Amino acid sequence: MAQWTSTVGAAQLARQLQAQQPRPLPPGGRKPPAYRALADGVRLLVLEGRVPVAARLPAERELALALALSRTTVAAAYEALRTEGFLESRRGAGSWTAVPAGNPLPARGLEPLPPESLGSMIDLGCASLPAPEPWLTRAVRGALEELPPYAHTHGDYPAGLPALRQTIADRYTGSGVPTMPEQIMVTTGAMGAIDAICHLFAGRGERIAVESPSYANILQLMKEAGARLVPVAMEEGLGGWDMNRWRQVLRDAAPRLAYVVADFHNPTGALADEPQRRALVEAARSAGTVLIADETMSELRLDEVGMPRRVCAFDPAGSTVLTVGSASKAFWAGMRIGWVRAAPDVIRSLVAARAYADMGTPVLEQLAVNWLMRTGGWEEAVALRRGQARENRDALVRAVRRELPEWEFEVPHGGLTLWVRTGGLSGSRLAVAGERVGVRVPSGPRFGVDGAFEGYVRLPFTVGGPVADEAAVRLAAAAELVGSGAAAGAEAPRTFVA
Repeated sequence: MAQWTSTVGAAQLARQLQAQQPRPLPPGGRKPPAYRALADGVRLLVLEGRVPVAARLPAERELALALALSRTTVAAAYEALRTEGFLESRRGAGSWTAVPAGNPLPARGLEPLPPESLGSMIDLGCASLPAPEPWLTRAVRGALEELPPYAHTHGDYPAGLPALRQTIADRYTGSGVPTMPEQIMVTTGAMGAIDAICHLFAGRGERIAVESPSYANILQLMKEAGARLVPVAMEEGLGGWDMNRWRQVLRDAAPRLAYVVADFHNPTGALADEPQRRALVEAARSAGTVLIADETMSELRLDEVGMPRRVCAFDPAGSTVLTVGSASKAFWAGMRIGWVRAAPDVIRSLVAARAYADMGTPVLEQLAVNWLMRTGGWEEAVALRRGQARENRDALVRAVRRELPEWEFEVPHGGLTLWVRTGGLSGSRLAVAGERVGVRVPSGPRFGVDGAFEGYVRLPFTVGGPVADEAAVRLAAAAELVGSGAAAGAEAPRTFVA
């Protein structure tokens, strides 16, 4: 029986390897042999989780052709990986990736560290903040008071509690987008919403246009659903969308879906203006593409900037734009409540399809969010969240500029992330070296398709004060390791470094 659970094609692996930045050489150092460079490249992809563990690698001859190398070079690289514990093989079954005994399995997304690890590791992987108390406690107490009538029912509400659907619809209407509760489905977080949309609209092999870069966990969700991702490059800095590129991709590729984060984009922090939003909706409508507008960051405005109208405001008929919202970023990630706003017939289709997935979202959490939104607690909690994020952003910016002046970034006016160019260093190697010195940071390629953005990392506004200072010091230590070549090809850490 084969030991591998997925496969990596020769062309795909070649693209990922060729996108890696070359390993820096120490003073007086010599370029490593070709087989060693290839082995280090594959190992780095495994350590970072971009090639999954137990993935079958292409045959030596296939990879040699894709990389324009000799088969002998590829065979030597595979043998080196087997010796180091990163590859296993069996006659007739091929070769598949592995990790040596004692090494942690690499994360494929941006999962938070377990709480027991937080004392020794500064976690910059997850862009989420602690709950804004006392509002979480107040919301749960309010929900418990309203729970008894619902406890006498079956508790299954596939479309969401009617009261919460009405409250969310009223909030859209209050923002200038008339909405009925029949246009709302409550979901288990924004991920649940987008997963449901992808399964309804985009079967395996369907094209989905995505910003490049884009949110790593959504990209992974779409890949695992079998979608063919079509990246559309963002403008540099905080410029946002390049509408000429979007028009071309939507016209030429005719994707079934397109996914965008117009409000304080994750990871760049860009805010799309109204002309861009109007033009994108028009282009999507012309191409017959359904547009997913992710608004999970929309309430995290940290500076005094004018907020454009919602993307769905430019689609009055509701036939093109599906809007996704969530309590996770604006309130707390532990409150797994999201929602979809769409035309009533789309909502009915989503609800019908949901019966085969999770049946509905927990009642108590829905009541808590409804209590917050209905009593004004939501606005109070979001104001607290903005203050936390603003202070953390400013502290992190100061610390990184002090410790790593060669790193480049623009400070966004909202959201939770900095998108940082790392002065020519490999983001993947920085991620590996960071774990050795006690800071966890996601590298740029996690936010791209097939190895793009090797020269970037994403830094979230999750730490402030002395912790932000220490995080920057540890990032500088990781950069020194990478710059000296000491981190190249290093194994993943067996223990966390304090």
